[in-house]
Amino acid sequence: MTGFTESALVKKLNELNNSSQSIQTLSLWIIHHRKHHALVVKIWLRELIRATSRKLVYMYLANDVIQNSRKKGPEYGKEFGLHLKKAFENIASSGCDEKTKGSLGRLLNIWKDRQMYDESLITEFQEALNLPASIEEPPIKKQKSNHNSNPKERKKSETEVIVEVDGKLETHVHLSPNINASDPPEPEELIKAIQDLENNTASTDEGVRQKIAQLPIEVSETSHLSKIEDKDAAEGLSKKVEDALLLLNDYNSRLSVEVESRKKVSSMLREFLISQKELLAQAEAGLEEYQEKLSKVYTVRQELKSHIQNLPDLTALPDVTGGLAPLPSAGDLFNVNNVH
Repeated sequence: MTGFTESALVKKLNELNNSSQSIQTLSLWIIHHRKHHALVVKIWLRELIRATSRKLVYMYLANDVIQNSRKKGPEYGKEFGLHLKKAFENIASSGCDEKTKGSLGRLLNIWKDRQMYDESLITEFQEALNLPASIEEPPIKKQKSNHNSNPKERKKSETEVIVEVDGKLETHVHLSPNINASDPPEPEELIKAIQDLENNTASTDEGVRQKIAQLPIEVSETSHLSKIEDKDAAEGLSKKVEDALLLLNDYNSRLSVEVESRKKVSSMLREFLISQKELLAQAEAGLEEYQEKLSKVYTVRQELKSHIQNLPDLTALPDVTGGLAPLPSAGDLFNVNNVH
């Protein structure tokens, strides 16, 4: 894991997305460098204010850092506590929608429930966000988020991950609320799902498809029943029909599973593309910003070159005969004993 610099933190914040892995990784890096907590929170607030569409992700990051750093020291909790009101005021003034306000309201309820901050401070945060003092969630959402108030249930939703930091393995608990449902899939997860579709799908099973194509016509045409002349022929046809039913039922079940898998992969691809478009937009915005800075540096360089060329040459001074005499040395200038 890289050492701490302001530019490294800004770069990581610009690359942050709403996936659990992205938040967990940056959160653990920030906690590891907690001796810089004051500068970290200052930069976090500055970048949150600058951000347009990712303010909620910045808040989830702060939540993750605040809660996971609690056991190692109070630095981040106290430092964020000094700046969160301004962050909530900025989010409110940016015209955030009700969904975002609801997510932040649930976040504040979690902080209150886990006693992360005093109730008076939580109230200040709610007022800064223009939220009522008590956040009531719709019944359906309450059922999904009951783990916030029941410690035993809450532990089931908290995911522990092992992350390597400077050669040491550390356990990190992901505590950000209501974020996993909309997480874009990780590339490895998406690739595996696509490979499973390619290798284990019913629609590509040529052997079974050929068996179905070669089923005798009498197992699917009732007109052939009239051709049965004795009991043995009827029992023989019955056996063929039963075998055909087993084959078709099994194949249809596999096809149903495949349909659901394809729907899941389609949803994963859609979420992945959305997240990649967001990351692309961020990268393009960053590229545009740095290209503008580069252009300004080029302009300054050209102006500096022109300015240098127009400066007089001070390495030599003219003598009385019109020729050039070398500049006097420091010893000559201060050798007052030779002056009469």
